[in-house]
Amino acid sequence: MNAPATATNPPATDALEWRWKAFDALSAREVYTILEARSAVFVVEQNCVYRDIDDADQAAWHLAAYDEAGRLVGYLRVLLPDAQDPDVRIGRVLTTAAFRGAGLGNALLSRALGHIRAQWPDTPVSLHAQAHLQRFYGAFGFAPSSDVHDEDGIPHVWMRSARA
Repeated sequence: MNAPATATNPPATDALEWRWKAFDALSAREVYTILEARSAVFVVEQNCVYRDIDDADQAAWHLAAYDEAGRLVGYLRVLLPDAQDPDVRIGRVLTTAAFRGAGLGNALLSRALGHIRAQWPDTPVSLHAQAHLQRFYGAFGFAPSSDVHDEDGIPHVWMRSARA
């Protein structure tokens, strides 16, 4: 029998259950676990009080990774091009504290970009990254498209990839 996944024994990303859903397809439990994880990471861990529920979730696609025990371990959302922004936008990228360093960020972004490439092959993709993650996103073809600026006390930069 395999030992349960923990920070010292992280799950292999291919052993995770990946769920890619539109908002209306999410169950109440899935919405709760997503919002709980976003609050834990972005509000509590980063000591950043902001309005996470921003009315963008309903029009977004949501990619979530769950471990064998059914715990949410990684998440991001994808906002579709609209009249205000012609880019596909990736946001709210997170891995939960106990599972960081296991390659989940790479797996999340790879899966999201694969989906975006299939759906919107010629559409640029943008994201609003914490400045210290520029090299991480750069490895996926993103380049800064703004100066580093303060967002709720945390240095951020807009990044863009010409295509997924």
